[in-house]
Amino acid sequence: MRYMVIEEFVEGARPVYERAAGKGRMLPSGLEYVESWVDEQLERCFQLMETDDPALIDRWIGEWDDLVRFEVVPLLSSDEAARRVLGE
Repeated sequence: MRYMVIEEFVEGARPVYERAAGKGRMLPSGLEYVESWVDEQLERCFQLMETDDPALIDRWIGEWDDLVRFEVVPLLSSDEAARRVLGE
């Protein structure tokens, strides 16, 4: 399953990037980073993540929740959404 993780930097981007430079993403095994984008104001990051175990997202958030506020949105592909809507 894919998830869009929307991160809002609590104290700005610098502390987040400093920790990432020193410790990496700190992802638990089974949680995969796909890609990310940062808004032009350097206030929010949008990360596409993938896992079969959503509890791993909570473990990962625990490594960062002092610097970042998180919103996690489970995603469907457009094809899957169409199947659900149309009952196919």
